[in-house]
Parts: sequence; structure tokens; C-alpha cells
Amino acid sequence: MNYLFQLARAMLKPLLGLMEKQMSALPNFTYLSPDTYLLGENDRTDAVKYEYVNGQVYAMAGASRNHNILAGELFGLLRNHLRGKACRAYQGDMKVGIQTAGEQHFYYPDVQVSCAEEANRYFNTAPCLIIEVLSESTARTDRYEKLVAYRLLDSLQEYVLCSQETQHVEIYRKRSEWKAEYFVAGQSFTLESVGLSVVVDELYEFLLPQT
Repeated sequence: MNYLFQLARAMLKPLLGLMEKQMSALPNFTYLSPDTYLLGENDRTDAVKYEYVNGQVYAMAGASRNHNILAGELFGLLRNHLRGKACRAYQGDMKVGIQTAGEQHFYYPDVQVSCAEEANRYFNTAPCLIIEVLSESTARTDRYEKLVAYRLLDSLQEYVLCSQETQHVEIYRKRSEWKAEYFVAGQSFTLESVGLSVVVDELYEFLLPQT
């Protein structure tokens, strides 16, 4: 019996050594509290913005020209549409805070609308509409991680994803159990949470050939 034990140990030793080496190579994450994150993030003097997910912070990627144009178009449409109303549109420097018993997130959506009396100067907690402009580096996060996190907001009615390269818009609505709806060139869509109709071709005019 002792011989068999020694043989098994000898056979497993290389595998155990490899597992120990791989485990030692794993990064050591330091938990950051939401309060510490907000203290460092609010009123930053540099141009780098960080998003927060359950104790970890992630630097945001820079935005392209198309990204800036499209986000600006969406914000302009919403700002003009909501002028004089209780709802207000916000650009990408305003965070959304999601805090539940098990989840704590702070994101910078490209555009958002809140109709609530928001108490915090630096982030909203009750947006009814959130819009993200997709890029190659953020599309997966926007479609999966952020969709799951944003759905934790009781106030959210619509989540919109817009391609910056093609005339393509995805809308996820609370009333339809967050099933995706797609809109392309030649179509229009309505942001039901604020009552705004948008023509896809007009939104993406910057992508069309100049005459």
C-alpha cells in the first residue's frame, strides 16, 4: 500500500508543481471601496476616467471621432426634446451608480436621461434611459456586463446601443423583458421613455456620402 501511495505521489508531483506555479502567477487584486473610488474619481484633474465594478477599477478607452459625433448627436436631440421638462439629458462625464446588496457598479454611459430628483452631484441613481456607443473594445462589455448591471436599476426603461461604424441601433426595453429590437438605415425608432422619435438616416448623417 505504501508503495502505491509513493508511486501516485511521484506521478502527481509535476502536475501539482504546475498548478502552484500558475496560481502564484495570478494577479493579486486589491479591493477598493465605493467611497474610496468616488473620493479619487470625483473632480479628477487628469483626463483619465475609471469605471468601478465590485471593488475593481478599470480605465476607460479613448473615444474615436465617430464615437464623439454620434454621442453628441444623441445628446443634442435629447437635450432639445427635453427642454422645459422635468427630465434632463447628461453626457459622458456623469456616472450612473448601481448599488444593491450584492452589486456595486459605477459606469460612465455616453448619454443618459434621468427624470428623478438626483441627490448626488457626481452620479445618477435613477436614469430612465441609457445609451452607449459601441466600439470594438467595449461592445462585449456593453452588450453583456452592462446590460445585466443596468437592469438592476428599477427606474431604467430603455437601454440603447448604437454602432459608430454602420447605421445600426439596438434597443432593450423593460416592458418587453429586455429583448433586443434592431433598427437600420431607412427605419426610425422611438425612445419611449422620453417620447422621442429618431430617424436612423438622420442620426447617422455623418456616415453618408457628402454631396
